[in-house]
Amino acid sequence: MKQERQYPTVVVTKKQEKRIRAGHPWVYADEITEMPEEMENGCLADVRDSRGHYLGTGLYSEASKIKVRILDNNANETFGESFFERRVRYAVQYRKDVMKGHESCMRIIHGEADGLPGVTADHYDGILVTEIACYGMEMRRDILYKALISEMEKAGMPLKGIYERNENELRRKEGLTLYSGWYEGYFHPDYTETAITENGIVYNVDFADGQKTGFFLDQKFNRLAVRALAAGKSVLDCCTHTGSFALNMLAGGAVSVTAADISASALEMTRRNAEANHMEDRLVTEEGDVFELLPKWRSEHRHFDLIVLDPPAFTKSRRTVHNAHQGYRTINAEAMKLLKRGSYLCTCSCSHFMSTEEFREMLNEAAADAGVRLRIVEERHASPDHPVLAAVPETDYLKCFLLQIL
Repeated sequence: MKQERQYPTVVVTKKQEKRIRAGHPWVYADEITEMPEEMENGCLADVRDSRGHYLGTGLYSEASKIKVRILDNNANETFGESFFERRVRYAVQYRKDVMKGHESCMRIIHGEADGLPGVTADHYDGILVTEIACYGMEMRRDILYKALISEMEKAGMPLKGIYERNENELRRKEGLTLYSGWYEGYFHPDYTETAITENGIVYNVDFADGQKTGFFLDQKFNRLAVRALAAGKSVLDCCTHTGSFALNMLAGGAVSVTAADISASALEMTRRNAEANHMEDRLVTEEGDVFELLPKWRSEHRHFDLIVLDPPAFTKSRRTVHNAHQGYRTINAEAMKLLKRGSYLCTCSCSHFMSTEEFREMLNEAAADAGVRLRIVEERHASPDHPVLAAVPETDYLKCFLLQIL
């Protein structure tokens, strides 16, 4: 290691060493055996094993349980501005490779999977909506945004503005404040809504007040898969948000679609999106909690040919996985009871704490509750602009099962 790189050193346990050598970038507080008494929050820190062998260099976080997020294991890297510019360039090029034809709306940076921990950047036709949940990356946001502006321009996707959605409570765990608004270093647009076209469908995106960054880009190709099943069917879309699954099924030839959500404002946007695509005549919206609506419709003897369940994450910690399991089991069983034999269910979970294996187990339990058998048509995940690191299971969060009821 070069002598001029005099970063503070953190020494880790053998257990943590094994995880790091296997490719996991997080160093937890309880896996550290030695570190300086004082370290600057957000600084670069070298990580070593008990024998002094270099394992990598990352960003130190004073407040977080994840004390160091490793950026790279190249001992000759200086981790200056050019390093972060390179990471952004790689991220943009990757999307150009795997998302051809979908560049106008896609995720550009997906945190650890792009080697930029805690950073999310979603592209909505010239508007980049960002979120940073890592103290060290917040300190380097000017470098990050400068690189994004440059690389997006080179890639033929020039930016009109960068809007920051730094409102996630995870920031408090990093000792960061919550805020949102336009990034003032470069742009000052006077609007907070834009229009995108995904899968040939136009959507209005409220990137200032909508959930997450305004739209759920990770389901892009899962929506196409469901669209292919929709022709001639009566469809129910639960937790529709702004109608993305619903409109895809209408585009696929569904006879009628009922779009349900607990949020009145989400349903209003769903109706606006349907009107923008001249699909409003086959769309019905219903406001309510899916846990109440599904048994209500069963009591009314309603049936559907295709149901989509895409609820928000039922668990955000390992402690509540059991409760989440029961919640998923309940709504899936209720949905299965509304489906005719031979009909289809698309069911999703966006919590990485609910593993694929546990989700499968839950589906079998729900099928037993409903008195049906399941045929797995397809098992799907997030679109490739939300890449998964093989050594980091936390990046593999989205499960999407297409099932036939037998």
